[in-house]
Amino acid sequence: MVDTMALLPAFFRPTRMTRRASRPADPPAAGDEAVLDAPDERLSPALVAAGRGEFGAASALLATTRAAAEWEDHDRYARRLAAFARSRSEWFEAWRAAAPDDPDVALVAAQLAVDRAWPSPARAELLREVSPLITAAARADDRDPVPWRIALDHARGSRAGHRYFEELWEAAVRRAPHHYGCHVAALRYLGTSWHGSHRECFDFADLAAQDAPADSLVQALPARAALSYLTDGCGPEVPRERLEAAADRAIALSGRFPAATPWPAEIRNKLVYVLARLERWEDARTQLRLIGPYATSFPWDRFSDDPLGRFLRLREALLTTAPGTTVTELLAAPARPRNEHRGRAPAPDH
Repeated sequence: MVDTMALLPAFFRPTRMTRRASRPADPPAAGDEAVLDAPDERLSPALVAAGRGEFGAASALLATTRAAAEWEDHDRYARRLAAFARSRSEWFEAWRAAAPDDPDVALVAAQLAVDRAWPSPARAELLREVSPLITAAARADDRDPVPWRIALDHARGSRAGHRYFEELWEAAVRRAPHHYGCHVAALRYLGTSWHGSHRECFDFADLAAQDAPADSLVQALPARAALSYLTDGCGPEVPRERLEAAADRAIALSGRFPAATPWPAEIRNKLVYVLARLERWEDARTQLRLIGPYATSFPWDRFSDDPLGRFLRLREALLTTAPGTTVTELLAAPARPRNEHRGRAPAPDH
């Protein structure tokens, strides 16, 4: 395995359906309706049951993905369930009371605590107080890399030092060498530590992608680095060919997944932004057709408090008109980029 360690320093709010979806088989067109952050067919019943105050379906879903070592799904579902618990906590409190030693209770509790602390101006101090919850989640099932992804996010938010972060990273990749969530957490930490040094972040993302299987979500990591660079507005210029190569990797990955399904849309929404910024209009249109009705909050909530509206306006501009000023305005980075953990439950992101 390529030693991505050498690149380190020293070295679900509730689903909000605001418009009726078009049929998944239909290619989107201007005026088609869409849904925001729609759950997939496995998560949806768990959220519906949680809305009724019942935790059994959520417990079974996380237990199943953990037992099968489906770590990407396990991570995605834990994030979405924690986001739901942030606004509707009764079902989770009942679950915690009924099964206090359940590893998945510990996992959701750790994610929920981090999500609640993140928007505060006293974030670093509050995050240090929730460290025991993350430790408990990591100890509850030693195989699970997801508590270590939470620990990596926690280290970034609490401004932990490089040596400590390096120890967390080693523990994470030892459990799941190609876990996308852990790699995104590491990329964010590097971006914070080396603010403006996007080439180093690209080095990390490119090496990780080269080492990962062709169907691994880590293939989308360079495109994630490209999105960060394109929305940051600082640091030395990254060569155009490097941005193009990152987009090409993500396009190849997108082609491996079925069209018009919720979770691949998380990758495709970010890819549309990168492709449009690179003025690769036909490739962007192709990804919009693959997205179908499934918009995601990130990255559009970086530019607007109405991410679905921003997505729909961009889609209309790309699909019905010659790209130009309208698209440029819709893609313009804000003067102060919005944080993915701003004062609401974080959008699902991987």
